[in-house]
Amino acid sequence: MKRLLPLFLTFAILSMSSLPVSAAETKKKTTTTKTSGTKKPSSSSSSTTTKKTVPQAPAVDENGVPRVTAGSAIVVDAANGDVLHSVNADQRRPVASTQKLLTALIVAETGNLDKEVSVEASDTWAEPTKLYIKPGETYSRSEFLNVLLVKSMNDVARALARDNAGSVEAFADRMNARAAAMGMRESNFVNPNGLPAPGQYSTARDMARLALVAYRNRTLRSIMSQKSITWHYHNGRSTTFSNTNAVLKNFGPCNGMKTGTTNAAGRCLISSASYGGRDIIVVVLGDNSNVWRDSHRLLAWGLGS
Repeated sequence: MKRLLPLFLTFAILSMSSLPVSAAETKKKTTTTKTSGTKKPSSSSSSTTTKKTVPQAPAVDENGVPRVTAGSAIVVDAANGDVLHSVNADQRRPVASTQKLLTALIVAETGNLDKEVSVEASDTWAEPTKLYIKPGETYSRSEFLNVLLVKSMNDVARALARDNAGSVEAFADRMNARAAAMGMRESNFVNPNGLPAPGQYSTARDMARLALVAYRNRTLRSIMSQKSITWHYHNGRSTTFSNTNAVLKNFGPCNGMKTGTTNAAGRCLISSASYGGRDIIVVVLGDNSNVWRDSHRLLAWGLGS
């Protein structure tokens, strides 16, 4: 297996070219040459110029770990919880929709997932991304869990929270109690969907603790590994939602977990991968358009370390 890992890592790094790139990156690849007429410069006015190349930072650090642009990051062995690498892992920061992983964990652990949830008006009080569920409609907890983790709907998170605890506020208390039980001592949650709120924060290390527990939950594992789901509305219309996790769709060993993006938090991703009997979890918080590439490279590195 160890002899196969270098080949695997080479494939992983090369396959990063298939991941989405930002408009800025695309622009860098395109150059435009302007001409000002057909007049050719005389030999006396021609000159030879030497282009200077700007040295780029190495793709890996002195320990061979891929460099990332994220504000915080951590790589964990999912089998034993060992931390393989970290960057600002204890820095408090907003984590956006990645905290829906905690919402989903509480709902899954409560059980009775076939129970119907009747939508109330207060469930719809959320900003996009929304499923646009309507008061009076009913869906099962299982259906809501699927669309929550695959497409990250904010109104669905509110519906699940209210169904579970009676109100969003009461559910936040459950979130903090469950977080404390997992050793998440540098976290505080105010809502179930990760939309910006005063006093709401976590850390890469704490989110890794959450991810370890969620990864071992069979119900959540099966949901998070889906690349798409089909949703059936009450009016008979159906639509297919693709998973918001681009790494899951472009890196074979990846099998989850949860995305998150807000202006306050930046781009965030908790990702997991399994290969050759090894399971790795990566948390990347406060990244920019490199979130997919950074997460991909750290997963590949972790699998081969």
